[in-house]
Amino acid sequence: MIRLFANASYDFIKWRRWAYGLTAAIIIPGLALFLVHGLNYSIEFTGGTLIQVETTQPVGTGKIRSALDAAGIRDAEIQQFGDPTDYVVRARVGRSAERAAEPTTEATAQAVDSALAAGLGAGQYKIVRTEAVGPKVGRELQGKAFLAIFFSFVVTLIYLAIRFEWRFGLAAVLATFHDILTTIAFIRYLNLEVSLVVVGAVLTMVGYSLNDTIIIFDRVRENLHKYRRQNLYEILNLSINETLPRSVLTHGTTMATTLALVLLAGEVLRPFALVMTFAIFTGTFSSIYIAAPILMYIEKRWPGEDARGARALKPAAEPQAAPAAPPRSKATV
Repeated sequence: MIRLFANASYDFIKWRRWAYGLTAAIIIPGLALFLVHGLNYSIEFTGGTLIQVETTQPVGTGKIRSALDAAGIRDAEIQQFGDPTDYVVRARVGRSAERAAEPTTEATAQAVDSALAAGLGAGQYKIVRTEAVGPKVGRELQGKAFLAIFFSFVVTLIYLAIRFEWRFGLAAVLATFHDILTTIAFIRYLNLEVSLVVVGAVLTMVGYSLNDTIIIFDRVRENLHKYRRQNLYEILNLSINETLPRSVLTHGTTMATTLALVLLAGEVLRPFALVMTFAIFTGTFSSIYIAAPILMYIEKRWPGEDARGARALKPAAEPQAAPAAPPRSKATV
């Protein structure tokens, strides 16, 4: 088998401050944009109407958009899918004439129907399906999405505290929180529409990042018992280098798939693919440059049983990228 980075010996921890600067450059401007402009939520969260339209002949999304714009329905999402005569229109909630202060999905559906009749002509289309999501349902979905992320943090902290110790759990949760902040900044930079598909990508990213962090921490725990004379700085570098071949192969193949979706998938899946592609990068980055240095800091601030983190933030002698490990067979990962 081909083993990439089979004898890797890089000093990852040495570059932690540069990593902090890079992640700050991504997060701070992105969160500033988020606080000023918020996120671009889809109709699943804000409330709106999804209408599937089938025309008698291909008309193109431009003609449908012109018909909606002429009727005053702005910022509607129009996508072609399946046959050239099948379209999906996603429009925000309208307001009824009788109760102008209360938005209604029925008003939006009627307005779209009237706009298409005026722009395409009566009998030139038919509405196949109509789905409505009210603003109240959208707010509930937002709350449940945040609760799902919050409970994932709590369960992770408990699991890692039991399997390892609380220091490992706290470092993993803080690294995952970093991933969420960078992903929010990424979504804000690209002004991606936040739909349930994108929320699913964020939750997938949380699991993906935690999995990679746990694999590194598991190797750290093994090496702490194996090399009792090494300090934590060296143990962290050794553990990251030992798991590097697995990380490169796993993340490389996954990113190849998500990049293919970015290039070839339709508009519905593209936001999910973009978020997942970035999530693979930031999850790998945080496992190496955020979780490991945070664990080192926590061990220095609140030493564990052997107090290795309290000795030094780096080896006293000229730092080596990783301690020399016993010879391993080629099949060892």
